[in-house]
Amino acid sequence: MSADLILAASALWFAAAILSPLRSVRVVVRYSLTAGCVLGVVACLLALPTATARVEFPFALASQRIAFKLEPSALWLLGFGLVPAIFACWLGSPLSGRSGTWWMGASLSLLGALGVFGLQDGMSMLVAWEVMSLGGAVMLAGERARDADGSSVLLMLALLEVGAIALVLAILLLDHASGGISFDVISAHAPHASALLSWVTGVALLVGFGAKLGLIPFYEWFPRAYSSGSGATGVLFSGVVLNAAYFALSRGWNSWLGVTSDSGTAFGLGVVAIAIGVISAVLAILFAFQQDDWRALLSYSSAENASVAVAMLGVTQLFRSDHLGDLAGLAWTVALLHLAGHSLAKGALFVVADGIQASTGNYDIVPRAWLKNSGFMLGLGAVFAVMSLASVPPQAGFVSEWYVFQTVFQGFHLSVFTGRLVLVLAGAGLALAAAVALATFVKLFGLGLLGMPDVDYARPVPRRNAAVVGVLGLCVLAVAVGAPLWLNALASGAQMLFQANSPQAMVSGWLLVPLTDKFAFISPSKLIIVMPLLALLPLALLRFTKTRPVRRTAVWFGGMTPNGREAMTTPLTFSNAMRTFYSFVYQPTMSTEREHEQREYFIKRLVFSEGVTDLFERHLFAPAIRIVTWSAENLRALQSGNLNFYLALIGGLLVAILALTLI
Repeated sequence: MSADLILAASALWFAAAILSPLRSVRVVVRYSLTAGCVLGVVACLLALPTATARVEFPFALASQRIAFKLEPSALWLLGFGLVPAIFACWLGSPLSGRSGTWWMGASLSLLGALGVFGLQDGMSMLVAWEVMSLGGAVMLAGERARDADGSSVLLMLALLEVGAIALVLAILLLDHASGGISFDVISAHAPHASALLSWVTGVALLVGFGAKLGLIPFYEWFPRAYSSGSGATGVLFSGVVLNAAYFALSRGWNSWLGVTSDSGTAFGLGVVAIAIGVISAVLAILFAFQQDDWRALLSYSSAENASVAVAMLGVTQLFRSDHLGDLAGLAWTVALLHLAGHSLAKGALFVVADGIQASTGNYDIVPRAWLKNSGFMLGLGAVFAVMSLASVPPQAGFVSEWYVFQTVFQGFHLSVFTGRLVLVLAGAGLALAAAVALATFVKLFGLGLLGMPDVDYARPVPRRNAAVVGVLGLCVLAVAVGAPLWLNALASGAQMLFQANSPQAMVSGWLLVPLTDKFAFISPSKLIIVMPLLALLPLALLRFTKTRPVRRTAVWFGGMTPNGREAMTTPLTFSNAMRTFYSFVYQPTMSTEREHEQREYFIKRLVFSEGVTDLFERHLFAPAIRIVTWSAENLRALQSGNLNFYLALIGGLLVAILALTLI
C-alpha cells in the first residue's frame, strides 16, 4: 500500500514537471504537487515503523538494476519534510509571477529528494542528487529572473558540484573495493573495508553531502541563494532537501564504511564530524544573528540545525567505536528527532516571511506589529515555531536540544580520555550555539513580528498564510507532546544498525529519558498541562492589580521626537553588541558616504552602510576566483588565432607522446 502511494506521488510530481510550462493548466500543476506531498506523508505514516518493500524496476543504469526501498529513518525524514512542503506547494511562490519555472523546479527537487531517500545503488543515487540540486537552481531561476544577476545561483551550483565530485570519488572507491555499486553489496563488504578506504570515503561523503547541509565552508551559499528566492523555496530547501542530504550522509557512514569492525576509524571519523559540526553550528548561528532579512536569517539557522545533526552523527561513531550500541542508537535517534522538529518550525517561519512579503513587497525584519494586525493563528504558529528553534519548552526543539546535551553528557561511558574530552568540548560549543540561537529568535520574533503599527503598511498578512503558520505551529507542538509515541517509529531502524532498541529505551511511560530515568527526564506531554496551570498565578495577579490605573506615555527619545516608531529598536542596534564582542569573527565593516551641494559644508545626503565579512568568501573563494582569473588571462594566448602557433602546439604534443612511448 505505501509503495503504491509513493509511486503515485512520484507520478504526480513528474506530471507537474511536464505540465509546468503550460500556463493554462497551472492550477493542475499546483494541485498535483500538493497531492503528491499529501500522498507521500500518508505513505510514510502507513509504512512506519518498518521499511517499505524493495521494488525492482525492469531497467538498469550502468549495468545495475534500479531498485527502490525506504528505510525507517528515510520514511521519518521524508514524512516530516513533506508536511511543510504540502503548504509550500499549495501556496506557491509569490516571486514566480506567471512563469511555470518555479513549479518545474519544485517538482524536480521533490523527485530528486525521493530518489536520494530510496534508490539503492550509487549511480542512480548520484543522478537523483544532481536532479535535486538542479531543481533548486530552477526554482531560484524562476523567481524574479529579470531582477537577479544569477550570481547566487551560480555560487550554489559551483559549491554543490564540488560536493558532487567528492560523492563520485566516494562511490568509485566503494565500487572498486566491493565489486559493485549496489548498496547491498557495499554494505556487505563494509566489515572487510580497509581503514584507509573508510577514512578517504568517509571524508569524501562528509564533503559531498555537507555541501548541501551547510557545513563549513559551504554554508556561505545559503544566505545568498535563499535570499534570491521566496519563502516557499526556503521551505523545500530546509525541509525535504536538507533531510535527504542528512539521510544520505548517515546511511553512508553507518552502513558503507568499516566502522563496525574498525574502532579506530569510527573514533577518528566521529571526532572529525563533531569538530566540523560544532564549528559550523557556532559560525552559522553567529552570522544568523546579524541578518536583517527573514530569508537570510532562517537560512543560516538551517545550516546551524543541520550542523547539530552532523555533530550527533559524529557522537554516534564515537560511541560505536567503544561498542556502546545503545548510546550510539540514542545519538542517531536524537539527530533524526532534531531534524523533524526543525523541518516543521522552519517551514512555518518561511511561510511567515512570504506573508510579510505579500504585505510589504520585501523580506526586511522591521517592527510593524504583524501579530496585532494579522490574527490569532499567525501569532500561535509563529510563537510555537520560534520557541522550538530557540529550544524553549515544551516545543519539539527543546526536546531534541535536551536530548543533544543528555547524549554528550554520556561521555563518561567512553573508555578513552580523548573521547570524553571531545564530548565535553562539543557540549560547550553546542551550548554557545544554543544561547546565540535563543537571542537570534528573540530578535526575529520581537523585531520581525511585534513593535508599533506602521501606517504605510496597514495591510495584514494574508489569511491563508496565517492559517498555514498556525497549522504548522500546532504540528511542532504535536511532535513534542507525542514524542513518547512517535519515537517507536525508529525502533526497527536502530535495531538494524546498532542491535539496540534505543528509541524504545528513550521513553518511560510519559517521560522522555536518555535510556534511563535514573539520569534525567522530562515530559512535554505533562508540561502542556502544568504550564497553563502555572500561568494562573500571574493571570490572577494581573486581575487583582487591574484596579490600579495604567499610565501611558510616549517613549523618551532625547526629548526630540513624539514619534514612537523613531525610538524603536532596529536589527542593527539589537545585534551591534554581539558584533562588537565577536568582532574577531565578524570583522565588521562600516562606511559613510556624503553627497554635497555646491561646497563640502553643505551636505545634501548622508549614506551609512554596515555589514559583516563573509570569512570563507574573503579567505577561500575570492583567492580561488583570482587564481582562475589570472590563469585565464595568461592562457588567453592559446586562443590567438595564429595557425602556425596551433600547428606548433600539435607538433609539441606529438613529440611528447612519442617520448612517452619510448620511455
